[in-house]
Amino acid sequence: MSTTKWIIDPTHSEVSFKVKHLVISTVTGYFKEFEGAAESSSDDFEGASVNFSADINSIDTNQKDRDNHLKSADFFDAENHPKLTFAGNILKDGGGYKLVGDLTLRDATKKVELDVDFGGVAGDPYGQTKAGFEIEGKINRKDFGLSWSAVTEAGSVVVSDQVRLILSVQLVKQA
Repeated sequence: MSTTKWIIDPTHSEVSFKVKHLVISTVTGYFKEFEGAAESSSDDFEGASVNFSADINSIDTNQKDRDNHLKSADFFDAENHPKLTFAGNILKDGGGYKLVGDLTLRDATKKVELDVDFGGVAGDPYGQTKAGFEIEGKINRKDFGLSWSAVTEAGSVVVSDQVRLILSVQLVKQA
């Protein structure tokens, strides 16, 4: 069975996360530098293998001090663990899809399952074939060693343990 390789188009993709701050508001961050690929035996991506990595030093929450704290040993420890990685497969799940595989942050690898909305395949004006995906899920940051925590005087947690992952990904079919 022949397979087709697809690579992430970084100009038409974004990788973000959201986490509750003080239990009352949400902070959004992005990984600005990332790469990934999929190999599929069909254009519906059933069973496709997926590999992805993001550069921890590319974190951007629109606040430099917070970004530096996230890169520190309190959270991602970018100096010793410069990348997060994912390896897994796209699986059909009823009428939809799931992305199931191993996510590695710091020195911890855990199986995760993310919901996938497959937007389909289309040609662009430059003769390239593209595929689009919206991917969402939740992880517990403490499962991956991101355990820094603080509590306010009133008892509110500063940073939630639960982190929402939200990826909008466009892949480019390779010849």
